[in-house]
Parts: sequence; structure tokens; C-alpha cells
Amino acid sequence: MTTRRAIMSGSSFEEHIGYARAVVDGDRVHVSGTTGFDYAAMTISDDVVEQAEQCLRNIGAALAEAGCTLADVVRVRYLLPDRDDFEPCWPVLRRHFGDVRPAATMLVCGLADPRMKIEIEVDARRGSGDRV
Repeated sequence: MTTRRAIMSGSSFEEHIGYARAVVDGDRVHVSGTTGFDYAAMTISDDVVEQAEQCLRNIGAALAEAGCTLADVVRVRYLLPDRDDFEPCWPVLRRHFGDVRPAATMLVCGLADPRMKIEIEVDARRGSGDRV
């Protein structure tokens, strides 16, 4: 039987909505859609590239608590309200995932807060980064 464990980031959204930043299920780690909020200060930049960087810092922290890294990511989903904001983020995304090459999807959709310009969701498999 696999062990399921919830990882919380301390974001007020987790409490208000009723979800976990990430769920570890065996060797799989599912990270919820993560925005560019600095959860300690509950602030968010107006710049989409800075938000993308913060998303990946937030995701990295959740993955670390789960015992893995961005190198273990096997699937990534990018959600943006404005398709024109995606290309400016490419250098950031390539820096973090260029060697990992996870399966990826970009969707244009509304986000929960108009200050949010990008949301990133990942699935990882612990130990898979050793085979990159």
C-alpha cells in the first residue's frame, strides 16, 4: 500500500479553498497549480517573468519537501490569461527545464486573481531526475 502525504506551503489559499500545495503518492508527486505569490509576504510582482521565477521557487520548495527536485518533473502545465505573456517566460522555463524535457502543455485561461499572470502545475516522479 502506498503512503499518501499532503505538503502545505502556508499559502492562505490552501486553507480557504481546501487543497494541498502538493500530494506525494508513492514515488509520484503532484504539485497543484502554483502562482507567483511570495507566500511568506503574500505579495506578487506585476512582471510575468518574475512571477514565473517565483512559481518555480514555490514549486521547488514543495518538491524538496517531497524528496525530489525540478529534475524529477515529468509533466508541466502552464496556465496564462494572456498568451502574449508566455514567450517572455521561455528563457526562465528553459533554464529550469531545458535539460529535463518534461511533457508540457500551455493553456490560456482565466486565473483566480487578476494579479496572477502565470500559474504552473507539475507532476514529478521521485528519482527520475537521476536518469536525465
